[in-house]
Amino acid sequence: MAALGRLSRSLVRPRSTDPIGRRGVRALRRSPVRVLPPQKEREAAAAAEPQRKPREPPPPPPPAVERNSAGPGLWYEKAAPGDRRLGKVVTIAKSKDFRDRHGKVLLEGQRLIKDALEAGAALQTLFFSTVGHLKELPEEKLKRANLVKVKFEDIKTWSDLIAPQELIGIFSKPDHAKMSYPAAQLTSSLPLLLICDNIRDPGNLGTILRSAAGAGCEKVLLTKGCVDPWEPKVLRAGMGAHFRLPILSNLDWESLPNNFPAGIQVCVADNKDPGARAECVALQRAGSEPSNPKAAVRSQPKAAPKCEDEEGEVSACLPELPTQFYYEDWTQTPVAVVIGGETHGLSLDALHLAASTGGKRLVIPVVPGVDSLNSAMAAAIVLFEGKRQWLQRHKQENKRLKLPVVG
Repeated sequence: MAALGRLSRSLVRPRSTDPIGRRGVRALRRSPVRVLPPQKEREAAAAAEPQRKPREPPPPPPPAVERNSAGPGLWYEKAAPGDRRLGKVVTIAKSKDFRDRHGKVLLEGQRLIKDALEAGAALQTLFFSTVGHLKELPEEKLKRANLVKVKFEDIKTWSDLIAPQELIGIFSKPDHAKMSYPAAQLTSSLPLLLICDNIRDPGNLGTILRSAAGAGCEKVLLTKGCVDPWEPKVLRAGMGAHFRLPILSNLDWESLPNNFPAGIQVCVADNKDPGARAECVALQRAGSEPSNPKAAVRSQPKAAPKCEDEEGEVSACLPELPTQFYYEDWTQTPVAVVIGGETHGLSLDALHLAASTGGKRLVIPVVPGVDSLNSAMAAAIVLFEGKRQWLQRHKQENKRLKLPVVG
């Protein structure tokens, strides 16, 4: 019995004296139970709490910028690979509808952009490939613009030039009333205006504007039907003339005299024989189809004398203007010279405007058989002849005023 009692006591395991037993360990492993208030209390507490705004996504990181060595405070953005802004901007800015709707123009090349900045044109965005090109532009004007550095390969892709100059600028469309033209241009300005009548070729118009600036014209007036002077090809051919003298475009013939000084005389450049008589030109009957679609854009003079022949065709006689050679004196008063388009020449509106101001027909003689001169060449010949006559008259008047008085 004693042995049996010892055996039973050895089989019975002693109670653990550890205050945390297995049950306690399992309890610690369990997740704590959350006691929730009743449903009504939860709804009331939710209504009392202020509504939390949804968390806004973090703003995108700012573009990487680098300080330009041209001067302090001049920053530019470095375009990332695959950035298509240059291509989109260039493509859109080449559209006339976009230029008219948004009032933006595209300028390319250091010379043209510099002339625009110095004249007060507002630069919005400048794309460039080399930081060194920024040093040659007015720093104060660049601080107000968005500068974007792109690869030269991207500029070559979107440039219209054979040899791109690594600068493409997007400007607000300049307003001639707010521009600051060069002082040398203003002091050399003559009482000489130029009227472009249906000049449609961009290269010709740009060359005409360049000649007008070189001759010292006071302003250039473009009638409806002329090509847009802010087209890239016109800007390149103009070589900065857009920022040297006022250019007013899209004018109709009725409002054209509002831009004239008092006592002006309108003359037209022509290559007709000075002894030629007045001609008659055919006009389209109302409702009939014009034989030449381009001729339909010309407005017909209201006061033109008309007649009808046996076939029922209506014609109008051209007004008779005093005719002289271009090298004879015609600058006694302020003068506006009209240059006609390449295809149809002078319009009836131009001839009637000249007749209403007592103007003349200035003839540039050419060899018989030659139809006419290029409009840009004719403009250069007449404008520089007008400058020569005006300077010669001014010089003679100065000599006369300096003559001693004999008494």
